[in-house]
Amino acid sequence: MQVPATTTTTIFRTYGFLLLLFLVLAVLPHLAVAQDEVQAFDPYPLRPANTSSPRGTLRSFDTSINEAIQAYKAHQPEAALQRAMRRAHDTFDFSQLPERGKVPKEMEAVLLMKEILDRIELPTDEAIPDDAEVKGQGLNQWTIPNTRITIAKVEEGPRAGEFLFSAETVRRLEEFYQDTQHLPYKPGGEVGLYEEYIHRPGRIVPRSWADAIPQWSQTVVLGEAVWQWLGFALVVTTTFLVVRGLLRWGRRWDGRVRSAGPFMRFGMPLGVLASVLALYGCRFVLLNVMRVLSDWWIVLSTIIWVLIFAGIGWLIFLLTARIADAVNNARHAKEGSIDGQLIQTVFRLLSLAVLVFLVLYAADFFGIPLTPVAASLGVGGLAIALAVRPTLENIIGGLTLFADKPVRIGNFCRFGDEVGTVEAIGLRSTRLRKLDDTLVSVPNADFSQRELTNFARRRCWLYETSLGLRYETTPEQLRYVMTKLREMLIGHPKVSPDSLHVRFHSFGAYSLDLKLFAYLRTRDWLDHLAIREDINLRVIDIVKEAGTGFAFPSQTAYLGRDSGLDVERGSQAEKAVQEWRSKGELPFPEFDEQLVSEKQDTLDFPPTGSPNYKPRTAV
Repeated sequence: MQVPATTTTTIFRTYGFLLLLFLVLAVLPHLAVAQDEVQAFDPYPLRPANTSSPRGTLRSFDTSINEAIQAYKAHQPEAALQRAMRRAHDTFDFSQLPERGKVPKEMEAVLLMKEILDRIELPTDEAIPDDAEVKGQGLNQWTIPNTRITIAKVEEGPRAGEFLFSAETVRRLEEFYQDTQHLPYKPGGEVGLYEEYIHRPGRIVPRSWADAIPQWSQTVVLGEAVWQWLGFALVVTTTFLVVRGLLRWGRRWDGRVRSAGPFMRFGMPLGVLASVLALYGCRFVLLNVMRVLSDWWIVLSTIIWVLIFAGIGWLIFLLTARIADAVNNARHAKEGSIDGQLIQTVFRLLSLAVLVFLVLYAADFFGIPLTPVAASLGVGGLAIALAVRPTLENIIGGLTLFADKPVRIGNFCRFGDEVGTVEAIGLRSTRLRKLDDTLVSVPNADFSQRELTNFARRRCWLYETSLGLRYETTPEQLRYVMTKLREMLIGHPKVSPDSLHVRFHSFGAYSLDLKLFAYLRTRDWLDHLAIREDINLRVIDIVKEAGTGFAFPSQTAYLGRDSGLDVERGSQAEKAVQEWRSKGELPFPEFDEQLVSEKQDTLDFPPTGSPNYKPRTAV
């Protein structure tokens, strides 16, 4: 299919838009670097926090957080600020924080501790245990007097032996901050540090822009500033409209190029991918620009991540479906055929496996223990397996039909006691058109277990019948009939010369029985019936020519004058056999090979007088 020029232009515009979006997301964090940074020199950039004792931990935190504040106020490079904040961060035990939303919570904990320590009374350095007291007393933890803030020794893990603000203290910092918020700041304390952090734009926003925010919009309502609520509404609404527009565009594009190749139907995959990027951009802006850090941020962030993971799963499903369609097109698989269905099933199972891995990764990402999940999946999987057992049996039956390939679309076959033509083989059932033109649908689990006879795969049809001649037939007439029957079968162009035979089989109750056995050179059922009809008519002619006839059952009583046998023709048949005998050409028990070669394909078929009759040309 030739794609119109306008369609090509749309494709390039779409790719250009996505490329621009990626470039903006890549360079955005670097656009907000402050213009007036002052280079700072740190002679010990790798200096760690001193966490060997409660005194070292408390003083390391105080020194590091003050260095970070001074670096921020002095517009020092981001690296200097990060080094100081990292040392302050390393004095906390954050092991009990959930993984989801952990980074902003860690930052909040550091600032909350600074706010609390700037308000409460701290003991002198001599009153805080140092390394010597820790070793001499075997100290494992220490609590700041008149508080519940504890510095405890870590017993295990990569930080074992260090004294850190305990995990319990970290968990209750917001509670401690609420309890101490009414206390005045001590001299030299940083007034409103935490409030400024949570209600000002993120670091990627230039400070001049943050300072330009109107005073009225900095009023706190329900834990967030007014400007944050307005920005939140704007970002969420914009993201919703963008995602909605992308998905609509994807559906319309795929609808316009439905008749094109699968890879031209990239509208929905591209729309879903762009939607995932838009959701991630929304989260990035809310966290790093709007700095939405109130208690409900964890819920909001979780919802956004769930939507992102759902979008990734949807994208995987769409991509595998497109690839399956492309493989079917390349193989020219018929719609509804077992080949096409199997390819789609394989790719769906592949997408299902990737989705299961994605779900497990998401569970680990959200901090959900995988052991209970695996146990619930086991119990739930057993219940689902029992519920969908018939469907699974049919799918497995369909896969068995593909692997063994006993029948294909269009094959005429016998299944059990019925016959019909296969019209479609799906994942659940096989549809067959019976001889009475009814359509029957057989579940694959049942169809694959039936005895299947595929007539379309037979190399030839068997012609086998018995002739009962009257007992008045003389042996010479019998030999004549058998000879002529063999000549007829050998000469017939639709009869294979291999394995054919005509034999005097037995003495029946009322007849002399001959057996005819031959293979017909055709695979078609209707064609085979026409050939059989032609042979049967020729058999009647030969029996009549020999002067004998077909026997009647002895139980049948009929009245009438019997014309008897044709004496003249019987005499001629006997003379012919005597002549064969005298010349040594009696064809018993087999024809001479030279005679077989001479007689082969000498008859006309279709016979003379039929519409399709063609005279044989002399060789």
